[in-house]
Amino acid sequence: MRSPHITSVAIMTPKPSTPRLTRAEQETETEAKRLTQQVENALAIVTARAAIGADELEQSADRIERAARDFIVALRELAHERRTATKDAN
Repeated sequence: MRSPHITSVAIMTPKPSTPRLTRAEQETETEAKRLTQQVENALAIVTARAAIGADELEQSADRIERAARDFIVALRELAHERRTATKDAN
């Protein structure tokens, strides 16, 4: 007696495509990651209690400040983009 062969067929259903990020969204994401990295670097310096001088700590603070400013600018550009898109949709 022969056993029946069961064949499985995978049905590929297309996943809904994730909308591409706009330029402003991409920039905001990039700047957020950069700011996060700068903060993590500063925390690593602090928790390692390395023999880091005051100048290096000031430089780290300056990098965080610049990254935060860039992130703020990106967020405002994104807000402007979304505000404009909402007005255009109405």
